[in-house]
Formats: sequence, structure tokens, C-alpha cells
Amino acid sequence: MSPPARLVLDRLPSPLGEILLVTDQAGTVRGLDFHDYAHRLMRLLRLHYGDLSPEDGGAPAAVRKALTDYFDGQLDALPAISWATGGTAFQRTVWTALLDVPAGTTSTYAALAARIGKPAATRAVGAANGANPIAILVPCHRLVGANGSLTGYAGGLERKQWLLRHEGVRF
Repeated sequence: MSPPARLVLDRLPSPLGEILLVTDQAGTVRGLDFHDYAHRLMRLLRLHYGDLSPEDGGAPAAVRKALTDYFDGQLDALPAISWATGGTAFQRTVWTALLDVPAGTTSTYAALAARIGKPAATRAVGAANGANPIAILVPCHRLVGANGSLTGYAGGLERKQWLLRHEGVRF
């Protein structure tokens, strides 16, 4: 997918606080993070898209509806949302592999590293997971520690726990 010509920043209420939603001119999601992590989101956008700054505006109604539906309990609503991002080839491999971890389940960093054919890259998978610019849609919250413990989440562990419980994970 070619780099975006324009980025638009919308704000969406959620049970976890306001979500910052960045889309491009085609309505493809390029960034999603929580309002209290705006600086992190803008840093990742600069890293991926250079000096292209998002303008205030509205995301497509279908994107807003799918996210709202997800928070209302329709866990299968998210795959309908188109997304794209920059990042290294390794990061994009990790982010794509995260899509194979179904809602209601978790995986470990080591298992994901093995799944992508890099079993010694557990820490690199963790770093890529932490650099995910599209939270929730690319479900980085579904990775847990080797012993099943909640470890690291850029949006905060309380949000990670909420998302996992919302999706049906039992602790």
C-alpha cells in the first residue's frame, strides 16, 4: 500500500477512555491509541509517515461503527476495518501474526516468535508488539508472559486486562 497523502484524526469515546483514531484519505486506519498516549501515537506516526501530521476530522462512519460494535460486545466487528502501517518488515510480520490470535484467547511472545519462524526472537517480538501503532485492531493486548501473566501494554495493564476480559479471557 502506498504512503498516505493525508491523515485525519478523529476522537471516539470508549469504555477505556477517548480513543484517537487516525485514518488516511481512503478511510484506512493508520493509527489508533488512547488519548493519554497521544504523544506516543504522534511519535509513531512521524516515524512511519515523516512530517505528515493528522488534521482534525472524522473517520469513516463504518470504522466508527465497527469500533463501537466491538465495545458493545460484537467481537467479530474489527476484521472489517481496513488498516495499514509503516514499520520494518519484521514489525509488520509480527503485527500480521497477531491477527491470528483470536478474540477470547491469548498467546505468548515466545509462541508468536515460533509461529513466525523466529523462535529466538522473543524479545524482538515484544519490542515490535510494543511499537504497534494500531492498538485493538492489531490485538497486541492478546500477548501475555510465558507464565500467563499480564506483561507490558502501551495503553496500560488495566486496559489490557479490561480488553482481555471483554473478549472472554478468564484469569
